Order: sequence, then structure tokens, then C-alpha cells
Amino acid sequence: MKLAVVGGGSTYTPELIDGFARLRDTLPIAELVLVDPAADRLRLVGGLARRIFAKQGHPGRITTTSDLDAGVADADAVLLQLRVGGQAARDQDETWPLECGCVGQETTGAGGLAKALRTVPVVLDIAERVRRANPDAWIIDFTNPVGIVTRALLRAGHKAVGLCNVAIGFQRKFAKLLEVAPADVHLDHVGLNHLSWELGVRLGGPGGEDVLPKLLAEHGEAIAGDLRLPRAVLDRLGVVPSYYLRYFYAHDEVVRELGTKPSRAAEVAKMEAELLSLYGDPALDEKPALLARRGGAFYSEAAVDLAAALLGDGGSAVQVVNTYNNGTLPFLADDAVIEVQARVDRTGATPLAVPELDPLYAGLIANVTAYEDLALDAALRGGRDRVFRALLAHPLIGQFEYAEALTDRLVAHNREHLAWA
Repeated sequence: MKLAVVGGGSTYTPELIDGFARLRDTLPIAELVLVDPAADRLRLVGGLARRIFAKQGHPGRITTTSDLDAGVADADAVLLQLRVGGQAARDQDETWPLECGCVGQETTGAGGLAKALRTVPVVLDIAERVRRANPDAWIIDFTNPVGIVTRALLRAGHKAVGLCNVAIGFQRKFAKLLEVAPADVHLDHVGLNHLSWELGVRLGGPGGEDVLPKLLAEHGEAIAGDLRLPRAVLDRLGVVPSYYLRYFYAHDEVVRELGTKPSRAAEVAKMEAELLSLYGDPALDEKPALLARRGGAFYSEAAVDLAAALLGDGGSAVQVVNTYNNGTLPFLADDAVIEVQARVDRTGATPLAVPELDPLYAGLIANVTAYEDLALDAALRGGRDRVFRALLAHPLIGQFEYAEALTDRLVAHNREHLAWA
């Protein structure tokens, strides 16, 4: 089979390549095309990718191109991992919201909206070109904000599934704590992308024994430490929130912290320069240890599992993905995009039934889904008023004066990416 990775010049890519090489029996790739407009980065990443394949004995061919149409032609699946505006735009997303006392983050709040406005039109253009080249190709979206981007793709009629590494990260962590194989751990993972909770941790499958109370009792301190939340919060909730919930549960504390240090984008930009320097070493034939600090842990395994299920021989797999709600959460519209366990096969993703949600979680999910509705409308149709409405609806903003000031800053910092501005 042929796979194309749009955004193939990303420093993430060697993580993906390593997974493709190690799991080649799960996903037999004949040709892998890395597509990216940044020719210099593509040359460095492509060279390392070929060396990783060669070292691990993968027979597949890796090619690189800056020509999107040529790269996606005849592809069975296209993975999207792009960042419109690069780390410079991310740095802005993470800084100007702080001027208004709001969290600066690339996937939630005002920064997340800015990223959605830049990204959705570009992704939809790519998807249309993929559809013209091969209407049967699957699109796997790893591009943030995954929930909004995936909804845009599905609404436009594309064969798309959204993917995030949060759930697989929890699965691997819990498996290590329980001293079992990751495949034995099933998560009752419910919510939206970057707004989710582990309501249960089951051994052996969806109907297995729930060992979450045991995990919290024996390892609550370590789990809370990773989330940077007080242990008491986990004990009172009885669930494990995604680490993105800290932006909601400790918003003001996070804002104070962010105001005292460089942005995450600045840290990542420095790290990327070091990684690209390493990638240029012709002796390097494996992903460097530094890459683990870049983020995206276990992304490759999640991507391989998803692509294998979508392109397989008729079997299915259960995996946490982003897809249409279709009645799974009864308080949301069918065309809302949720992040839950789903059965994935050649026809796509079908969410599994989830436990009834406590209003504490259902209310926040409904609120953020309403924001995402407005955010997608702003991304598709533009206009200052639509941006303002989305910001006012976001639970991390929600005040008229904040929404006005953030709208002005968002438009000013993103004008070059907004056709209507």
C-alpha cells in the first residue's frame, strides 16, 4: 500500500517512521511519501527516514516531494500533521491571550481558535485535492485542533478520522503501573479532543474488571503529579482527567505560570533546531532520545493501528478516535465530533456505548462543543463578529470585554492567514 504524510518535514516524523518500521507486519507499506513545502527540512527528515527503514530492514520505499498533488496520487491513506504558520504562529497563540489574563495555549482558548481559523481552510483544500486524486483514500488527521479539523473534514464529505495520542499515552502509563500488556488495558475514555476523562480502566476488554479505583488508591500521587493537579482532585472526582483539563480546573494558576517563562513554542523551536541538526548526521539511523521531549509519544503506534484497521482485510479494531457522535452522547447533536473508543474497520469508526456522564463532565462537554460549532463557522465563513461569538462562548473566556480584546488581538496577529481580514 501507499501512504502519504502531509507535513512530512515535521520533526515528529521520525517517530512515525520508527513505528512504521517496527510494525511493518501490521501495516505493510510499499511506498511512503513525505510531503512538505519546506524543502530543506524535508531533505533532512527524509534522509533520516530512509536510514531508519534501512536499519530495521523495512523493504518499503520512502520518497519526498513538495508537490502535494504528486505526493497524494494513488495514496491509500493520507496522514495530516501540519502546522500553518509554524512555531512562530504558535508562539503568538501562546502569548497574546495572556495580555488579557486568559490562558495562552495552541489548542484551547483564544490561541486554539486562532489555530483553527488558520488551519481549517488549508486542510479542506488539501482534502479536496486528495479526493480528486483518489476518492477512496482515507484521511487520518493529527493536525490540531483535531476535533474542529475532523468535523470540518466530515462535514465536507471526506473519509476522515481524527487521532490524538492522549488516550494511548494513558493506556501505556496505566499498563506499566499495572504490570500488564498495553493490549490488556481498555479505557472508558469519554469527551472531546483535549477535553476528556478516563471514567474506567478495564482489564481484558470493554466489559472487563474496572481497576481505576485500584490505580487511584495505589498510584494516585504519581498520576496527579503527571497531570500537575492535586491528588485530592483525583480522589474527589474518582476519574482521571486529561492533562488539558488543568487549563480549566486551574486556569488562573496556569496563567500566572505562563507569564513567568518562555512560551512552549519557544522551547520547541529551540528543540527543533537541535533535532534538525541531528537529523542531518548521516550516521544517525534511529530516532534520537531528544525527540521524546518534543511530544507526540506513541503517535506512531496509534497511527499504525488506525491505518491498519481502515485499510485492512475486513477485520476491525477498537481504538480511541475522533468521529461523529451519532447518538453516543445524547446531549450532543449527531454531527458533533467526540473522542471515544470506537470500532474501526474499512467502513470507518463507530463509537462504542459509553457510561452515562455525570453533569460535571457533560456540562463542560456541551459548552465546549457549542464553542466548537461557532469556531468552525468562523473558520469557514470568516468575519470579526463570528470570531467574537466563538470567543464569548468559550468557557475559558466568557466575558464581553475579554472577547472584544481577544478578537482584536487574534485578527491583528493572524491577518496574513485570514483571507477575510
